Amino acid sequence: MVTTNELLQKRCRHLEDGLTEADIGAYLKAVEGWKLTDGKIAKTFSFGNYYETLAFVNAIAYMIHAEDHHPELLVTYNRCIVKFDTHSVNGGRGGISENDFICAAKVDAIRQQAAA
Repeated sequence: MVTTNELLQKRCRHLEDGLTEADIGAYLKAVEGWKLTDGKIAKTFSFGNYYETLAFVNAIAYMIHAEDHHPELLVTYNRCIVKFDTHSVNGGRGGISENDFICAAKVDAIRQQAAA
């Protein structure tokens, strides 16, 4: 079983094979609060105001760029919904890959560090 610490040590790479449903279930156990929704893993992050929300988006921007794995972000006044999927897997039809979980773990780590 994969752990959060293992995911934090990894880097995203080009993948052509998506994860199976069983694999997705195991990976979800390593990233607390993330859910499989409409073919993407997603999590809602709540904040006190718009400034804090945008600060979070800016904080994750560097990691997202460095990993070259870009989420869908829905930004509102006091929350940000982050959704990951991998477009290159399953013959270009998309799906969930390990890259999604690597970035989810790193987004969580950034949020925990900011909250400390």
